Amino acid sequence: MTKRSVLPALIALLLAGPAGAAEPLKIGLAVPLTGPDAGFGQGARLGAEQAVAEINRAGGVMGRKLQLVAQDDAADPKQAAAVARRFAESGVRFVIGHLTSGASAAADPVYEEAGIVSVTPGATWAPLTRRGARLLFRLAGSDAQQGALGGALLAERFRGKPVAIVHDKTSFGRALADEAARALKARGGQERLFEGVSRDDREVAGLVAKLRALGIEAVYFGGLSAPAAALIRAMREAGLGATVIGSDGLLDKDFPQAAGPGAEGTLMTVGPAPPRLPEPRGAARPARGPEAETFAAQGYAAVEVIRQGIDGARSVEPAKVAAFLHGGAPLRTVLGEIAFDASGDLTKPPFTVSAWRRLPDGRLDFAGNDVTP
Repeated sequence: MTKRSVLPALIALLLAGPAGAAEPLKIGLAVPLTGPDAGFGQGARLGAEQAVAEINRAGGVMGRKLQLVAQDDAADPKQAAAVARRFAESGVRFVIGHLTSGASAAADPVYEEAGIVSVTPGATWAPLTRRGARLLFRLAGSDAQQGALGGALLAERFRGKPVAIVHDKTSFGRALADEAARALKARGGQERLFEGVSRDDREVAGLVAKLRALGIEAVYFGGLSAPAAALIRAMREAGLGATVIGSDGLLDKDFPQAAGPGAEGTLMTVGPAPPRLPEPRGAARPARGPEAETFAAQGYAAVEVIRQGIDGARSVEPAKVAAFLHGGAPLRTVLGEIAFDASGDLTKPPFTVSAWRRLPDGRLDFAGNDVTP
């Protein structure tokens, strides 16, 4: 080889960087960065960015640095599907997202076809992991798991007593009610009444009359705050003191006022309060509002799941990483120790039971009023 031919080769080698340097491993982040849910999405992004920075500072994963590629899905299913296609076309193999159930449902078929592992911080729609998804993992408890806990409460606390299951006619509420009924039946119980109700005064009055006639002592309510509050107020005005068990759909600052004093004693299944992230090294902690704090830890934990999945599989191949995660190995995360089942759901749903109680100042609140399930 002549000196003339050696020189270009040497220049090319120098431009290529250090010998053996690997390309960064891209991790997509698909969350709402605009629109009504942007605060939650920004929180997930901040958490993921902090986790990536700390992992890279410690040497990366399998000798490769991580590169976070953020995309805005605006919590819109069509935009989410478009984001998923862009990730697939650009060679992304792992994705944190999507945050909402609708966006996740639209994007997941794209990820499955492209062989991309996705970790959703917040999607709760039960069918996401029941319709053959091989590469989807969920950090939030599903609606099915939450409804099942409600049914178990009915069965254990009101064994042998007349109970009812009511929903607000939404897909969310009906799914919770169906799972509660299934869990109640599995424990030897049976509801006396299963019915849907809206906020219409006539519907509510008619339902309350049925509940009174049946001597119902407990009602599981699947749905959102407003119709639950309307039902509770009507029950109390009719002299019906049955205990109401709801879901995190009751997490609404207006619930106590709308339901009235009779809301005291209402039980509610809720997820744990989000943990505070560790202080970032070498940088000031970014300001985060209440919405951002809700999902910052989940964004951080999603990166931890991907890193531990790669380490456990000793591979960056998504199929091998998914197989390792499906195996139920315990993972240490900022959310605590977690593990996934064969469907990609958490083996231990992160729900607790809280009761709405009256505080010394007269307000109704559930904070700190945890109840043993």
